Amino acid sequence: MRKASTKTAQRSGNRMRAEYDFKGGTRGKHYCAMQAGYTITIRQSDGTTVVKEVEPRKDAVVLAPDVREYFPDSESVNSALRSLIKLIPEKRDPAAKRARRAETRRRTAARSGSRTTGTKT
Repeated sequence: MRKASTKTAQRSGNRMRAEYDFKGGTRGKHYCAMQAGYTITIRQSDGTTVVKEVEPRKDAVVLAPDVREYFPDSESVNSALRSLIKLIPEKRDPAAKRARRAETRRRTAARSGSRTTGTKT
């Protein structure tokens, strides 16, 4: 007699076997540790061992699960952000912002300085 095939479960979209039980599991349990980087140890059939250090990408952006529902892939996120960028009047540059503040302070100081020198004569 032939065993029951698991292909019916795969066809329905559920690829998890019935014997797997995740009721006591915690979602995102190792998330913070993985963001710091991790090590993969690969044991080859010839007895050698390969160790790989995996560093997280510096420019990686992680979406929260509720946001991920609306943006399933990179292109949808990029499209939404490009439409928001169009609404920003100018590119925000911290150095340029500091320079504008310094210029405003200089102008304010120059105006207040000219007033005080004019009244002291």
